[in-house]
Amino acid sequence: KALYSLILLRFHVSAAFSAKAKVAMSRFEPSSTINYEKMHENINIVRRRLSRPLTLSEKIVYGHLDDPAGQEIDRGRTYLRLRPDRVAMQDATAQMAMLQFISSGLPRVAVPSTIHCDHLIEAQIGGPEDLQRAKEVNEEVYNFLATAAAKYGVGFWKPGSGIIHQIILENYAYPGVMLIGTDSHTPNGGGLGSICIGVGGADAVDVMAGIPWELKCPNVIGVKLTGSLSGWTSPKDVILKVAGILTVKGGTGAIVEYHGPGIWCRMATICNMGAEIGATTSIFPYNHRMKTYMEKTGRGEISAVADHFKDDLVPDNGCEYDQVIEINLSELKPHINGPFTPDLCHPVSEIGATAKKNGWPLEVKVGLIGSCTNSSYEDMGRAASLAKQALDKGLKCKAQFTVTPGSEQIRATIERDGYSKILSDVGGIVLANACGPCIGQWDRKDVKKGEKNTIVTSYNRNFTARNDANPATHAFVTSPEIVTAMAIAGTLDFNPETDYLTAANGEKFKLEAPTGDELPSRDFDPGQDTYQYPPAEGSSVMVNVSPTSNRLQLLEPFDTWQGKDLEGMRILIKVKGKCTTDHISAAGPWLKFRGHLDNISNNMLIGAVNIDNDAVNKVKNLLTGKFGGVPDVARHYKANGVNWVVVGDENYGEGSSREHAALEPRHLGGRAIIVKSFARIHETNLKKQGLLPLTFDDAKDYDKIRPDDKISITGLPSLVPGKPLTAVIEHSDGSQESITLNHTFNETQLEWFRAGSALNRMKELQ
Repeated sequence: KALYSLILLRFHVSAAFSAKAKVAMSRFEPSSTINYEKMHENINIVRRRLSRPLTLSEKIVYGHLDDPAGQEIDRGRTYLRLRPDRVAMQDATAQMAMLQFISSGLPRVAVPSTIHCDHLIEAQIGGPEDLQRAKEVNEEVYNFLATAAAKYGVGFWKPGSGIIHQIILENYAYPGVMLIGTDSHTPNGGGLGSICIGVGGADAVDVMAGIPWELKCPNVIGVKLTGSLSGWTSPKDVILKVAGILTVKGGTGAIVEYHGPGIWCRMATICNMGAEIGATTSIFPYNHRMKTYMEKTGRGEISAVADHFKDDLVPDNGCEYDQVIEINLSELKPHINGPFTPDLCHPVSEIGATAKKNGWPLEVKVGLIGSCTNSSYEDMGRAASLAKQALDKGLKCKAQFTVTPGSEQIRATIERDGYSKILSDVGGIVLANACGPCIGQWDRKDVKKGEKNTIVTSYNRNFTARNDANPATHAFVTSPEIVTAMAIAGTLDFNPETDYLTAANGEKFKLEAPTGDELPSRDFDPGQDTYQYPPAEGSSVMVNVSPTSNRLQLLEPFDTWQGKDLEGMRILIKVKGKCTTDHISAAGPWLKFRGHLDNISNNMLIGAVNIDNDAVNKVKNLLTGKFGGVPDVARHYKANGVNWVVVGDENYGEGSSREHAALEPRHLGGRAIIVKSFARIHETNLKKQGLLPLTFDDAKDYDKIRPDDKISITGLPSLVPGKPLTAVIEHSDGSQESITLNHTFNETQLEWFRAGSALNRMKELQ
């Protein structure tokens, strides 16, 4: 009977697919069609093999296996070879990704791919002015990306289009798609039932080249949502709470899968900030709100097909998670996280007292809403509902206030529907449709560097100096509603659920809980057309990179491993405490060099704290005995034929997917990064560039290493998956001790190391 039911189901699914055949993946790629049937077949193969119910994330991930019948599947252990459906790249990371693709010698991308110009627009004055300035300042880079996209068959979203993740949500994400993106917040697409994973550019090159993409088989963390949100509580509070529970590394190696009766909320926001817990990605099951959004964004045909394959787009009954967290939304209160890390979680009702106790500035200098995390139509509407209340009482924001629309479609629609005017009238400045201050693209003038101050944002990340390059800025992450309320009140200790404001006439009043429509009653206004289609044949398109450019530089292959142990290496820096990719390769003003490896390498590790002197960008050159900047000392070692290593702490490389944090150490002569633990994307990026990412077998061995030691790594000629290496530490007093170092290389990744990089290996195989 069960077999008959399965056959009947497969018949109905196949019939449904045939009836809806040739549905395009997006309106921009009519010849690339959705293949739910293939995913369905793969899921059935894997389910029969494993003989157990599958989680939703397992269905979609295993549904994209290159070899579902033969692939070894063991959560948390084996590496999967996958066939993602598409690739998306933002302009800061696309430069290096496309330079690597050019180096591969391939004529055209093998899967639908897009480039999105969102990272290079600096917030200064306001949207139109800042956009025009960015087009002038970045003309060389934009021209390179536009011509490279045309030559190699990649869609190109021009500056002003919007933030990559919002564009993906509006056009490319759909239930069941597997997308990889060269940005850590790519998981935003999980709000539409997609498996969207942030990667480095070298991973994107693999997929664009048609090579199976490797991912360690993820564990699955289940977050069961019950109850419902109301009042001042928002979806942002869900992920702020989860971040407080799991911390910045608690999701490493896992997909976070939301389920339960409370899933009906702004799902993309929650998935987006899953990057802050180190998760591979996050996802929600297919539901009626996804269907409505798909229809509202002109993709009703896709949702109709998804309806027929719905069983593949939700978890199986009885599936098992590696960990389960339960959150009752009816009991959840507004939260605010920070400063300096996105997992330091506080109820809004307690942040004032906590700030006073810790000496954090109470005055809110700037409130910033928008970004890829919180720039939906509903986000803007709820913020506008609060602004309108303030205006009706004769008030404007006491703090500076900025608004970042997530896309041209959002900007045009909130302008048409009056939200922009309300937010401007209350004191807001509407910035360009771009990342802006969220990634440090902010020409901030109101405080001096080193001046202690507080800002509140609806962004996703708040590492030291990330937003404004000021290490004394205390940045707090919360919902757009709380940001707006605190910007109106001008203080961090304002709790809108209980506290009163004073109207212009002296009357005391409380803000009513925010309200806003989930979607516009009319269709979205698409605004200006900012998309460049790739030509059907692009081989004649010229892509120019000037040899004298300080923005772009063609890549030279890295040297190959010489087949020997690495002996007598110097320690460039022993890093103390948190070391994110912002510490390793800062963004902000350095973004302009993302296409020029030698120039961008001048920011390598300049934000990391040296345990030897508690200073940043000050390390001892052990050849000269003098102190210098980290990149300068690295260059001196390289020029003198001295290999070096970096020693680090826990969760090394958390944060952005930027592969420059791996390319720069490789370019300047680094050979190994030895730490207590790695963030997922950074560890992979290091492997891709031919470096050795190694972890202490005993975390206490970190304390054995002194900044003036020499280190030899032995066992490399016989290195195989699962076999540890030995590090021989030679102290300056002549004594030695040995420690064990672990690695997570599989055989394919070891080939990258031996060849000098994954790109070198790709060329060997051509």
